Formats: sequence, C-alpha cells, structure tokens
Amino acid sequence: MHSMTGFSSISGALGRTSWVWEIRSVNGRGLDLRLRLPDSIEGLEILVRKRLGETLSRGNVSVNLRLSQGEGDAGFRVDETAMIAVLKALEQVQERAFEMGVTLAQPTAADVLSQRGVLVMSSEQEDPEALKAAVVADFESALAAFVEMRAAEGKQLAAVILSQLSQIETCVLAASDELAARAADHIAALRKSLAFVREALGDVDETRVAQEIALLAVKADVTEELDRLRAHIKAARDLVASTSASGRKLDFLAQEFNREANTLCSKSQAKGLTAIGLDLKAVIDQMREQIQNVE
Repeated sequence: MHSMTGFSSISGALGRTSWVWEIRSVNGRGLDLRLRLPDSIEGLEILVRKRLGETLSRGNVSVNLRLSQGEGDAGFRVDETAMIAVLKALEQVQERAFEMGVTLAQPTAADVLSQRGVLVMSSEQEDPEALKAAVVADFESALAAFVEMRAAEGKQLAAVILSQLSQIETCVLAASDELAARAADHIAALRKSLAFVREALGDVDETRVAQEIALLAVKADVTEELDRLRAHIKAARDLVASTSASGRKLDFLAQEFNREANTLCSKSQAKGLTAIGLDLKAVIDQMREQIQNVE
C-alpha cells in the first residue's frame, strides 16, 4: 500500500551547470501530472511523463527542475579564422610597402593578437547529451526516493486501516451477541402483539396475522447486514495486503461499510444494538478518512 502524499528533492551538477529536482504530490481522484521543466533539454518532458505514468497510479503530482549556470573558469582562445585573415592582410601591407620603398617594422605576436576578433573569451560548455544523461539519472534517484516515501507512509496507513477493521469486526461481533440476546425478548414481544390483536379484533385471519408478524420480524432482522459486514472486512483486509493500487476499491468498500451500518441502525429496535451501530459508523467514518490518502 502506498500513500498519495510524498516529497523528494535531489540536486546535482555537471561542469558549470547545476540543478535541483523536486517531486511532490497530494491526494487526487486520478493521476494528474504538473511539470515545470526547462526547454533546453530536448525530450526531457516526454521521458519524465512516461516514467511517472509507469510508476504512479494516483495523486496530484508536481515535478519541478531548476537549472542554473555558474561562472566557471573563463579564459581566452584564438579565433584561427580571424588570425589568418589578419596575417594575410599584414602580408599584403608588407608587400605593397616594399614595392613603394617603404620600410616597415615586423609585426609582433602581440600586434596580431590585439586585432579585433583574434583573441576571444572562452568558457566551458557541457555536452548536451552528457548533461541530459546526468539530469535524467538524478530524476530517477528523485523518483525512487519519492516512491519510497509514499511506500513508508502507505505502511503506516495500512496499520491504521487494519486496526480500524479490527474495531469494526469487534462491533460486528458485539452486534451478533446483542442480536442473539434479544431474540427471546423479540419473540415475546411478537406474541404479546399477537395476543393484543386477537383480543382487540376478535375473530381474525390467523394466516394474515402470521404473515404480518413474519414481515415485521424480517424488517427487524439485521443478520444479512452483519454477514455482509463480515464479507466486507475480509475484502478490505485482502486489499490492504495487495501489492497493486487499491485506493479506489477501498473507497468503494468504505461506502458499502457505511451503507450496512446505516441499515443496521435503522432496523435496530434495541438500545444496545443502536449504540453498537453508532460506534460502527464512527469507526467507518474514521477509516474512510484514512482511505482517502491511499493510492
């Protein structure tokens, strides 16, 4: 069992480029992905969406990647094309000056480097593929940490839900005992009602009276509701133990739990059984709140 809430953050760097991955999620009806990724890394969003879809089932998931460029080690380099152009120009000047009988001093390397465009600033640039590989590797680490956190919270949720299922089971057992204890009283009450009807109405259709009494007995019987609650408890425990996403099924099952508890309370004709039904509804509501966090 995994929770739908989680967070992870991983930072990394390559050369002058550094980054921070952040993944966070909250409860959601389905899988809603919200990505904030730079466009400078080609194909990154497609990859991230694919991996999230393969790994997660539910939750509102936000993924943010912040890239930053440091100053790094700046230096100079010679632009060879510009240097050759300058040397050819100097050669032409020297030849023309010789033809005209003009003597010129030989240009130095400093003279050549001082010409515009020959000496330019240089800075280290990361290889795009190497940068993408490093960023993706850290995303995988962030995703693994994120899933691990959701699993840890899911383990805690499972323990809470199992405890609540045990409380529900205790209520069902108490309701069964109460039902058995009041059976004799219920029969006595029906006989008293039958005697009252005979005395008040005199000659009546015994078959009709028996049918009406049977109908009242069926309406007051909560045996079926208790049987269904036992079946729901077993199904819920199986879902908690399941390795697949079970949040949606547990949510549906919680609704069924609540429906049976409401019916039990409405059918109850005894103070003790009503009290048990109210306790049952309280525990089911608490369990349903926890289930809202399950993936």
